[in-house]
Amino acid sequence: MDLQQTLQKLGIALALGLLVGLQRERARSRVAGIRTFALITLSGAIASLLAEKYGGWIIAAGVVALAVLLAGINLVKQRGRDRDLGLTTEIAALVMFGVGAYVVFGYAAVAVIVGGSVALLLHFKGTMHAFVAKIGEKDVTAIMRFVLIALVILPALPNEYYGPFEVLNPYKIWMMVVLIVGINLVGYVAYKLFGERSGAVLAGVLGGLVSSTATTVSYARRTREHPEGAGLAALVILIASTIVYARILVEIAVAAPSKFWSLSAPIGVMLVWTIAIAAVMFLLVQRDKTRLSEPGNPAEMLPAMLFAALYAIVVLAIAAAKHYFDNAGLYVVAFFSGLHDVDAITLSTSEYVEGSSIDASVGWRVILWGSLVNLVMKGLYAFILGGWQLLRMLMLPFLAALAGGGALMLLWPA
Repeated sequence: MDLQQTLQKLGIALALGLLVGLQRERARSRVAGIRTFALITLSGAIASLLAEKYGGWIIAAGVVALAVLLAGINLVKQRGRDRDLGLTTEIAALVMFGVGAYVVFGYAAVAVIVGGSVALLLHFKGTMHAFVAKIGEKDVTAIMRFVLIALVILPALPNEYYGPFEVLNPYKIWMMVVLIVGINLVGYVAYKLFGERSGAVLAGVLGGLVSSTATTVSYARRTREHPEGAGLAALVILIASTIVYARILVEIAVAAPSKFWSLSAPIGVMLVWTIAIAAVMFLLVQRDKTRLSEPGNPAEMLPAMLFAALYAIVVLAIAAAKHYFDNAGLYVVAFFSGLHDVDAITLSTSEYVEGSSIDASVGWRVILWGSLVNLVMKGLYAFILGGWQLLRMLMLPFLAALAGGGALMLLWPA
């Protein structure tokens, strides 16, 4: 087992421990909470790594030790000697015992990372407990639905190609659903932690993570009701539209890791250009406090299913366009995809570039074209829902972004 595989297994152990610990702490378990379960899984992972060299008796000894520990703690609690007695220190001691034994014969980097993780878990006790206390039942449901999408449905799907042109892969289609829902969930959690006291910049960033189109619609409606806030609403919309390009880079990295640099360089330039535009807008708009409307549940199954259908349609449409119309048809597909969002066209095109079905110089232009169409659509939403005053604030920044994107498509070397 190499270093990357070892770190991956330990990361999975930690994540599963945090997941189960989250549920137990929400249930107000008096035995073990979010940190304790994370430490227990790390302890088991370390024991398994040691068992590969020294035999399975180490795992058995760990199980016995943990069982004795739990029995002793519960016995003390039942006798009422210390009703607030916890297990964190005891479990941490077991983990660090394993780390100390592993560092001699295993990868030093692994031991350092595990030891650092234990220290962080112990240090951020208040922060982690505050996070669990802050989220509600709806938030836990969202997390569990993401678990259903990522850990139950995804592994059960076949990783084979079906349908016309042999391009529809159920596993890969659902993997893109997991990616998008995961990004949305990050934005949702960030909102829960920071959104209520965020300023315009953070509101725009979180809006871009959740949905730049939904953010545009939300703030356009606010402007219709409160025209004096048009400048601030325009800033939030512009920042959210800028974050779209950072989101595209993440999606490219996941869908086309071997072609990332050839695909991402012009998109990165576009990101820098839109950041500059947003910075100028920020200087022109007076800073004020605002609140981002709470997004809906990012792990709802219906939107996930709709995105899966949309992604499959785009994948099939790109294959058909490539077959019948060569590269010219790709831009037509990107146009219609961009009317809704840029995730589907980004992920599907990146997949084709990764498989060498589409050249990278064509791929990034198709993605950028879809993003520019989406930008125009947000301008229309702003005008229809927010009125002329909001469009007037957004017109120059959006035109500058469109001009920059057009210049990249025309002037960037093939």
